[in-house]
Amino acid sequence: MIRLDPATASPAPNVPPTVPAWALAAGRAPSDADAAFQAGAALSALDSLARGQPAWAGAWRHRLALRGAAASMRLAGRSEDEDALRDAWYLRPAGADPGPAGAIFGAWRRLSVQPPVADSDRLEKIADQIGLHWDGAALADLCTEIEKLAGLQRPAPFAAAALAAHVVAVRPDCELFAWWLSDLMLAQSLRWPRSLPLLMAQAFGPAFRDEASGKRIRPGEKGFERAVCLALPRSAADAWRLAAELSRRAERLITVAPKLRAKGAGDVIQRLLNEDAVSGSLTTKNLSRFAARRLFDRLLQLDAVRELSGRTAFRLFGL
Repeated sequence: MIRLDPATASPAPNVPPTVPAWALAAGRAPSDADAAFQAGAALSALDSLARGQPAWAGAWRHRLALRGAAASMRLAGRSEDEDALRDAWYLRPAGADPGPAGAIFGAWRRLSVQPPVADSDRLEKIADQIGLHWDGAALADLCTEIEKLAGLQRPAPFAAAALAAHVVAVRPDCELFAWWLSDLMLAQSLRWPRSLPLLMAQAFGPAFRDEASGKRIRPGEKGFERAVCLALPRSAADAWRLAAELSRRAERLITVAPKLRAKGAGDVIQRLLNEDAVSGSLTTKNLSRFAARRLFDRLLQLDAVRELSGRTAFRLFGL
């Protein structure tokens, strides 16, 4: 018998997108106040998902992290897309270095599953992971700035924008770190149990383009707070659409679970619910590589998973 975690024993209901249509109206908001109001409505709509723990929450958070990491490659001067980042992370030997791009992906993964708490040790590890170097005193000052912003109790979008602007003002070469911290600040201000990678994926989108010049609005520049407010409804709506898709796929996966007879299938289902992707050559104490291939072929036949790599070898599977 397949044994699943009790939290995933029953299919979760479908999750319809709930970001109000008026918050996603095409074009620029007519005023800064309207932009802030739209951002607040979008974050309110996302609040229940950010606080909840549906069966597919791990896959959802890691896939949001993948999107953020892919967008951050441009800032890092790299060309990897989502597929390349998946390969770097999931096809490496256990415990092996995922390389510079994979390490950045790992930083976004950490953001998505850990509480939005900042201390010098954590920030030092993240900075090193994304290829930056800050001395201890500077990181201590950064933690003090985060505490200061939290104490001001500014609306979450403005606190996130202020922290990103502060980081770039102190270290113009650390814009990637600024975006990572802005999502942490957003979650901390909203008292979410974990951060959601939301803003980085929009950093090169229309919300952060100056209407007159077409240039990208960077943290700290004129109009950046407004741009953050305009970006959040788009990002929240994308997160809701992804949640709705994964909810349907998770429901299908959990429904077909009783039809699986492979020893160790329960562990694979749990991984599929908790991860963006699972290697088709996975081996566990209950599952050989050959048995894993047969299991994934059966799941494909039952339309319970998707093959994500497009390859016939070194395949990756996910919801």
